[in-house]
Amino acid sequence: MTTLRVFWIGWVVHFKIVSRSPFAIGVGATWPIVNASLAYFMYRAGGEPKTLLYASLGSAVAGIWSMAAIDASGAIQRQRFWGTLELLIAAPVRFAFVLLPMTIAIASVGVYCLGTTLVWGRLVYGIPLPLHDPLAFALAVPATIVSVGVLGFALCMVLVRFRAAQHIGNSLEYPVWLASGLLFPIAVLPGWSRPLSWSLATTWGMRGLLHGALGGPVWRDLAMCALLTTVYAIVAILVLDRFLDAARRSATLSLT
Repeated sequence: MTTLRVFWIGWVVHFKIVSRSPFAIGVGATWPIVNASLAYFMYRAGGEPKTLLYASLGSAVAGIWSMAAIDASGAIQRQRFWGTLELLIAAPVRFAFVLLPMTIAIASVGVYCLGTTLVWGRLVYGIPLPLHDPLAFALAVPATIVSVGVLGFALCMVLVRFRAAQHIGNSLEYPVWLASGLLFPIAVLPGWSRPLSWSLATTWGMRGLLHGALGGPVWRDLAMCALLTTVYAIVAILVLDRFLDAARRSATLSLT
């Protein structure tokens, strides 16, 4: 119960902090519109509502990932600037359960991206949102957000050990877009990249949103998304503990 309380309070506090950030709100309000507009002009020649909806949802998930990838490193950097990183690491609560709600809160602000993209596509381009299975679609939204947040957590743990990895999130922004099939189908990617695509929870989250709206095996998609997210979290927590132990052994835990 203590761990759940720490997680909940951490998520609430950091969600309030990030949702009041001009940078986060600016990204959430503008990038999805730009991406959705580009995707619309790319796919409008086909004229199929399903294709346009795919582009709209993909743009929304791409916006969520962009916020998490770029601002996840900022979560660690802010603690360094504030001089609180060492205090958080030394706290009696496991540091992973302090860091994880930060990154999920950053991804949660991406719900603005989803709302902005769908409203923009509907009002400006007339893209419908049929919602074949409203319950599945509603569950796919938090599942996708949490999967992105946990992936951002995996990026943050590298920053704890290696300060030079500050911009790793920027370098992974577009590769994850491509491998997850957010703006075009995975089928057009080279065959060797398919295993990478299926190993990304964002791929299954995107499929869950699409199948929830248009119909399809949405529960399988959500199960795979949840499974991969759990694997990410377990591996990241174990590796983070090893990073912290290595920093203590080498007397480099003072990171500010």
